[in-house]
Amino acid sequence: MTNSMFCFQCEQTAGCAGCTGCAGVCGKTAETANLQDELTGALIGLARACENNKKTENTDQIIIEGLFTTITNVNFNDDTLREMIQRVNKEKHVIVPDCSVCKNPCGNTDNYDMKQIWEADEDIRSLKSLILFGIRGMSAYAYHAKMLGYTDETVNQFFYKALCVISYDFDMEHLLPVVMETGEVNLACMALLDRANTTSYGTPVPTKVSLTVEKGPFIVVSGHDLKDLELLLKQTEGKGINIYTHGEMLPAHAYPELKKYPHLKGNFGTAWQNQQKEFDNVPAAFLFTTNCLMPVKPGYADRVFTTEVVSYPNVTHIGEDKDFTPVIEKALALGGYSKDKENTGINGGHYVMTGFGHGTVLGVADQVIDAVKNGDIRHFFLVGGCDGARPGRNYYTDFVKQTPMDSLVLTLACGKYRFNDLDLGEINGIPRILDMGQCNDAYSAIKVALALADAFGCAVNELPLTLVLSWYEQKAVCILLTLLSLGLKNMYLGPTLPAFMSENVVKYLVDAYNLQPITAPEQDMDAILGRG
Repeated sequence: MTNSMFCFQCEQTAGCAGCTGCAGVCGKTAETANLQDELTGALIGLARACENNKKTENTDQIIIEGLFTTITNVNFNDDTLREMIQRVNKEKHVIVPDCSVCKNPCGNTDNYDMKQIWEADEDIRSLKSLILFGIRGMSAYAYHAKMLGYTDETVNQFFYKALCVISYDFDMEHLLPVVMETGEVNLACMALLDRANTTSYGTPVPTKVSLTVEKGPFIVVSGHDLKDLELLLKQTEGKGINIYTHGEMLPAHAYPELKKYPHLKGNFGTAWQNQQKEFDNVPAAFLFTTNCLMPVKPGYADRVFTTEVVSYPNVTHIGEDKDFTPVIEKALALGGYSKDKENTGINGGHYVMTGFGHGTVLGVADQVIDAVKNGDIRHFFLVGGCDGARPGRNYYTDFVKQTPMDSLVLTLACGKYRFNDLDLGEINGIPRILDMGQCNDAYSAIKVALALADAFGCAVNELPLTLVLSWYEQKAVCILLTLLSLGLKNMYLGPTLPAFMSENVVKYLVDAYNLQPITAPEQDMDAILGRG
């Protein structure tokens, strides 16, 4: 391969085929992309070193953190990538110190050359990519759970297994079961994070969240890490600074132990891909706790801060001490707006609702079941996933607008920003749009679906339930694999099919699971409801 880089892990990849030039569509340079490949190859070498040797107390963290670092829109900083590679190599040396001086090297613990995947047979490349991108997504959930003190050894061990499998000369017959196993393990990982979040912060409750920014200093917190948000809330108490969520941090408002802070005021902006426009010249500090960072524009570069694995050149990074003083001082210096600023969602709404996780929805399960039996609810739609900038994502707005009045729309992740400010009314007091939370809260949707199937004495695929999914990055990949591992069929996926899925892999998924690419909202709705 003669290209400067090769990357096709996200939905916006160039030409729906792969970014191969000097920079990716996401904004990372070829150098950054190649360093991420080098990091992945080092992680494979570390995993293989642990096949027959005991890991240390640090190895799991390094594996998880390294994988998380390579997710789209996390790290654009070559220096921190090089540091991460050094950490991985140092850890491997601790585990197999003799390998580096061996006079007859076997190569079993060598760092892996990722070109072996990118240049492999397209079906092998496709299946190995599904595994790799799946564990990258899963690593984010494992990382967040670990931040709250929760780990699962089964999940941790699978990272090693999957990394090793990627390096093996396996055929499709041996790779397919590992693809499905990735989905199975991710379900356990999402359950782990759900337990970590709810134990730490309580069961989410339905919450109305304002989109208006009040006058005075404020900080906008983006990403997914609830622990970082909690620490910032504690450090800003009594300082006259309001805190607003952004993107996937919106569901934080529903957790009782977070919503108790009176200066957690509302939500700023819409989905992640609009930040370059929405952040420009805003008199506030912006803190990125996880991915969804875009290349920083000059109009707000001086007020962006990162923490954890997020990194961008020449942007202030908050280290392990979690001293957010620089963020606080910047917010105070900027001063915020002189009067309240009324913002709206993309459809003109002034507030959004969140907090309809499995605890809430299953708490009114009898009411939902009765509504189905009475004919008040005839269909459930799960419309959710990642948002993105590619044209055609208005499909999801139009689709939700067309859902019948006797249907409920479950949603999650940042894809909901396409329609979460719409008022679709209620059914017997239940809002027709139910925001279940972040992308990892697909676990809530699965729990609700399984509970409904149990209540009606049928299989999940027999429920009047249709999943209409939008994908962008690797966390969406691992969730898709989880849904497939559970045997869910007839799902709609868009706005495009993943570039890393070969024709044969797509055919397998279509034949086995009736996985459908989206077409037009009207056409898909007619097919789902059996109209015309």
